[in-house]
Amino acid sequence: MKPMIRDFSLQALFMGLLTAFVGFASSFAVVLHGLTGVGATEAQAASGVMALSIAMGVCAIVLSVATRLPVSIAWSTPGAALLASSGILPGGFNVAVGGFVVCGVLIVAAGLWKPLGRMVAAIPAALANAMLAGVLIGLCFAPVKAVAFNPLLGLPIVLAWVIVGAINRLFAVPAALLAFALVLAFGIDMPTDALARVFGTLVPHAEWIVPSFTLAGLVSIALPLFVVTMASQNIPGIAVLKVNGYEPQPGPLFATTGIFSILSAPFGGHAVNLAAITAAMCAGEDAHRDPARRYWAAIVAGAGYIAFGLLAATVTAFVSLAPKILIEAVAGLALVGAFSGSAMAAFKEPESREAAAVTFLVTASGVSFAGISGAFWGLLSGGLMLVLARFTSRKK
Repeated sequence: MKPMIRDFSLQALFMGLLTAFVGFASSFAVVLHGLTGVGATEAQAASGVMALSIAMGVCAIVLSVATRLPVSIAWSTPGAALLASSGILPGGFNVAVGGFVVCGVLIVAAGLWKPLGRMVAAIPAALANAMLAGVLIGLCFAPVKAVAFNPLLGLPIVLAWVIVGAINRLFAVPAALLAFALVLAFGIDMPTDALARVFGTLVPHAEWIVPSFTLAGLVSIALPLFVVTMASQNIPGIAVLKVNGYEPQPGPLFATTGIFSILSAPFGGHAVNLAAITAAMCAGEDAHRDPARRYWAAIVAGAGYIAFGLLAATVTAFVSLAPKILIEAVAGLALVGAFSGSAMAAFKEPESREAAAVTFLVTASGVSFAGISGAFWGLLSGGLMLVLARFTSRKK
């Protein structure tokens, strides 16, 4: 323990606190919208956010202490966007929770069983990114819809994101969230009993949701959530650590995040995983000049996530007082960067461009067949197009 204490620094403390704030504030709206999108009540969504925050905080602390690497953990933001587009399945939120549990089991299996990990890595990047872009585009329309809904309410949120983003992209979404809070406080008439309800949620409360396992939950929730989480978060998270000079063992890291995903699922949490964007904050020079001492930034960030999780019910109750389109607008702004990045990656290679387009269009349509969401069918359709294209090219 003494060597660990000597490694602590004020630089790591500051960067860890900043990481926790940015990680929570920039994607809280996406997670909340995703959970309610698959049928969670306000109390269940608050429980889910709390469970995820605590799970990723404890997971970050455990892994960073065990490996002495700056292992940043986050909730699956692309996965939450996927949930928002999936809709409520027959059986309600219990079926979605069953899908969360299965997703966690698959992540553990990918970490422990190398062939499964290789299968996930073998999914063409163009198709995975096209599916993600198709999932995100619906939410990315929300800021425009919010301005059309009420310019006095929607425009300040968008302008805060634009202006602050032009100065420092890192604080763009937190600024939009702050603008949302100000709009809610000063632009909307709230009854006294509603405010009393907000302050009455200061005590954290966990909701136990019994998982229900169905084929629709497996195919519509578990499998797409697993693919998106692995392809968009876990694998890039390993890449960020490697770029900063670390040599992590992917298997144990994946398996541990899967275990914490399983633990959070019955309380409404969809998935925790390696961070990608915020991972660079803890693993870079801003956390400390000495790479061997940067792991403290991830530990502090983990403690920050736990603190934010304990306030999740209050934040959720406050957000619920606003028109739904406003929180969707904040979520959409948080996903603009992810959408542009995934769309660019999806259509980068000419030989897979048509298959990626099919994946994107089927996923973005939001149409479900046989109770199974468009994300699965989009990936399947694009895969078949890619196989057909390669088969015909060989014949020539």
